[in-house]
Amino acid sequence: MRALIADDQPDVIEALRLLLKQEGYQIETASSPAAVLDNLSAGEFDLLLMDMNYARDTTSGQEGLNLLRSVRQLDSELPVVVMTAWGNIPLAVEAMRVGAQDFVEKPWDNSHLLSTVRRQIDSGTAQRDELREAVAAQHALLPKRIPQIPGCDVSTAWTPLGKVGGDYLDLLRLGEHSLGICVGDASGKGVPAALMMSNLQAAVRALAPDAHFTDSLTGRLNRILCANTAPNKFITLFYGILEGRRLTYTNAGHNPPMLVRASGEQLRLEQGGALLGVFPDWVYQQGEVTLAPGDRLVLFSDGISEAENAAGDPFADDRLLSMITANRTLDATALRKKIVSAVSDFSAGSLQDDATLLVIAIA
Repeated sequence: MRALIADDQPDVIEALRLLLKQEGYQIETASSPAAVLDNLSAGEFDLLLMDMNYARDTTSGQEGLNLLRSVRQLDSELPVVVMTAWGNIPLAVEAMRVGAQDFVEKPWDNSHLLSTVRRQIDSGTAQRDELREAVAAQHALLPKRIPQIPGCDVSTAWTPLGKVGGDYLDLLRLGEHSLGICVGDASGKGVPAALMMSNLQAAVRALAPDAHFTDSLTGRLNRILCANTAPNKFITLFYGILEGRRLTYTNAGHNPPMLVRASGEQLRLEQGGALLGVFPDWVYQQGEVTLAPGDRLVLFSDGISEAENAAGDPFADDRLLSMITANRTLDATALRKKIVSAVSDFSAGSLQDDATLLVIAIA
């Protein structure tokens, strides 16, 4: 097991290094916040044991809180135990809120500190194993290849905020000229959201081949989720069936997809009903639209439209719709790349949520 010790006092670092080394841990040390981040960027650790103060005569713990925030941006799963000689309950609570798993006050008791380290490393190892399994399972459920139907060009992008995400993207071949289209978003983030979405995807794949109407399928999915989803959890879903150039769909609380005609006419696909998992008796509606050569249909999650710049302004639906309209002559892949690049530039490459994009170009 590999641990990183961070403290500005050499004698403290040496005492901790000797204590943990005799227990079999591999030890790296850092004496400043910058050195901590350099170490974490260079290699993987099983634990960070860090001081909350680094500048002389500083006892507020603000340096440690700022460092914790930076650590969490680098590694959201790393077990972190914080230490300070100026410990108090408000600081401990704030450290836990920011991302620490445990808190030890100096001077420490060796047996207590070792017990804390072992417990957090064991817990972190179990969580990382669970995360690896969730990553493998989620990637296994993504479309291995994009099914194409005559006269229709499809391109996709799926970018989770972390290692797993709560966005749903699937394309189901329902016949030689028929394609099931699924884009959704589960409440929350990380493994819990990914598990919700995996359950939904399994249900869609089981039911879709025999479901000829999007409203009845969405209603069945909603009842399943209402019976099996925890309170205050929900999923938005757009499910459509593209058969030739006829698109039937039901939008269950998802961002309305944008349809831009060759002429520049703009439509939003809103017909449907409430989000899934909340109202078991909701009756969904089915919408229908006929696509024509030159049309561009863009489905997206709110990680695209709500991506923020440094000032906190969102990318926003209006900007996305204007961009699609201005670039409606591009093929599906080129338009998808154009949108992804624009969102990345706008947010300086720092998305705040899972981001999913599906572009369909009609030839």
